[in-house]
Amino acid sequence: MQRMQETGRLNAGEARLRNLLLRGLAGEEPAYHAFLQELSAHLRAFLRKRLARLPDEVEDLVQESLLAIHNQRHTYDAGQPLTAWIHAIAKYKLIDLLRRRAKRDLLNDPLDEEFDFASASDTDAADARRDLGKLLHQLPDRQRLPIVHMKLEGLSVAETAQLTGMSESAVKVGVHRGLKALAIMIRGDA
Repeated sequence: MQRMQETGRLNAGEARLRNLLLRGLAGEEPAYHAFLQELSAHLRAFLRKRLARLPDEVEDLVQESLLAIHNQRHTYDAGQPLTAWIHAIAKYKLIDLLRRRAKRDLLNDPLDEEFDFASASDTDAADARRDLGKLLHQLPDRQRLPIVHMKLEGLSVAETAQLTGMSESAVKVGVHRGLKALAIMIRGDA
């Protein structure tokens, strides 16, 4: 029952945001201003969950996301869910932030003489990524794409369905069957 109420609230929020954006795109300035106000709160909550360890970065990322959404508003397809489009833009901004931080941390990290550039864990991780990539490419798209989007990129079922054009149930089945097929390949039973 609670899940249905949450879904109803999400759908109502989605519909309201979408309506405000479409009215704003049609030239109704107050509606667009209201869209940006409500979107700010939505993005803040969305990013706060993902930046729990970096709370000071949330507000900057909200502003960067709002600017990107504003600049790309002409690319929104009114026939598609608005929040999937918004979340995709926000996730790209989040990835950019994490890359900048990682690069900055790497540049500011002093190199010890004992630092091993060819550490086994790095090469093992790279080998594992390469091997996983080879295995994934053996799967059909209906299994590979849901695994990549959901398990590797962290997207939701709905976002994955939106990106792949599959139904949500087909995405879930694809993940299940794909992981089962990968397990068989890894064990060497195939």
